[in-house]
Amino acid sequence: MGFISDLKILYHMVCAKNNGVNHEQRLENFYSSQMDHYDDFRRRLLHGREQMMGLLPFSKGANLIDMGGGTGHNIEALAPRLNILNSVVIVDLCNSLLNIAKKRIENKKWGNVSTAHADATQFKPEFQKADAITFSYSLTMIPNWFEAINHAYSLLKPGGIIGVVDFYVSRKWVSKNNTKHSALTRAFWPNWFAYDNVFLSQDHLPYLQSKFQALNLIEKKGFVPYMFGLKAPYYIFIGQKPLESD
Repeated sequence: MGFISDLKILYHMVCAKNNGVNHEQRLENFYSSQMDHYDDFRRRLLHGREQMMGLLPFSKGANLIDMGGGTGHNIEALAPRLNILNSVVIVDLCNSLLNIAKKRIENKKWGNVSTAHADATQFKPEFQKADAITFSYSLTMIPNWFEAINHAYSLLKPGGIIGVVDFYVSRKWVSKNNTKHSALTRAFWPNWFAYDNVFLSQDHLPYLQSKFQALNLIEKKGFVPYMFGLKAPYYIFIGQKPLESD
């Protein structure tokens, strides 16, 4: 991807209208102008997506829901294991991004992958219960994020897996097993991302840890393009719904 294309993406990120009467309109207004180069730029911004998908423990015949899956780029990370899955549903509220996902599904000839234009807090799959649900840089863009997690919990079968990768900041006081960020980090990145309606939270990870048994937790920082070497914190969380639930 060239520098000129990067400039176009940065222009749209800064100047695109990200307002609207509801969340769906805000997403469409923001992404419709940058969707052609969306994947190329986000590949350098959104770290850990392939790693998160690779950590998901799948069994043959599993059903996966990718909440806020956008263009379907995440599913490419599953390519070596995609044929063992029964069904993969890419759920998103933004039609512009889902149209790219549909083209990707057609070009890749993914017969077990489909899309759904729906809210992550309300989507109901055709199958009864999901074996795995993923949120790849989508929780920070879902206004009612706790309801999205609760809804995912209700859709998962007992023992089902949730996988999340996203930007975040830590709480001021953390447990000994979690990373603590500096006051500057906790202040700067939430304000920087909020301009584009990406809302970093100190509560996402603790809430996930309270709902699911942690199988893997990775807390790192990744470079942000054209930010003079600055790194934004992100986490990968793989959790399991308790077997005795439901």
